[in-house]
Amino acid sequence: MADSDTITRSAPDTVKILIAGGFGVGKTTMVGSVSEIAPLRTEERLTSAGLGVDDLEGIEEKKATTVALDFGRITIGEDLVLYLFGTPGQQRFWFMWNDLALGALGAVVLIDVRRPETSFAAIDFFERRDIPFVVAVNGFYGEHPYPPEEIRDALALPEHVQVLLCDARERGSCRDVLIALLDQLIASAVQSDGGGRLTPGGP
Repeated sequence: MADSDTITRSAPDTVKILIAGGFGVGKTTMVGSVSEIAPLRTEERLTSAGLGVDDLEGIEEKKATTVALDFGRITIGEDLVLYLFGTPGQQRFWFMWNDLALGALGAVVLIDVRRPETSFAAIDFFERRDIPFVVAVNGFYGEHPYPPEEIRDALALPEHVQVLLCDARERGSCRDVLIALLDQLIASAVQSDGGGRLTPGGP
């Protein structure tokens, strides 16, 4: 083929997104469900050493926990790839969140309405660093007993923060949450500079 007939396709834009939240809310499940590659996981079995340290109330069946990060990837269209970084949920690993947040454009804060108090630290983390985020309510056992506005009031979230119902086990549900976050990021970029270009943020 002649050079004049050669089509040069530019590399797709890549966007770093954090999947954050408290201990046992479904972060590893979400990354694994939506990733188009085999996810990288750094899980270790829960042992007796965590007794009195890890709060298992409401999640007594949990047998393992993320100790560093989860990593996955999903392609959105031909020109956009999302790199997903799941944060560890246990308080003793929160020091890693600052490093994981470097270069992140936005975040999904995953919550469990059975234990809403586990989400407050994640919400505060992103608010303090001015990193845009959406709140995704993981419907354990496929159930959503509370409407989004009731959850917004309980978490004292401002109106601009989207509250979305999802199922961390379902790829399509998780993808919808990520697209909602992307739409928010693009709208914010257009409003800020008129170009709609996504640029990294950070702490």
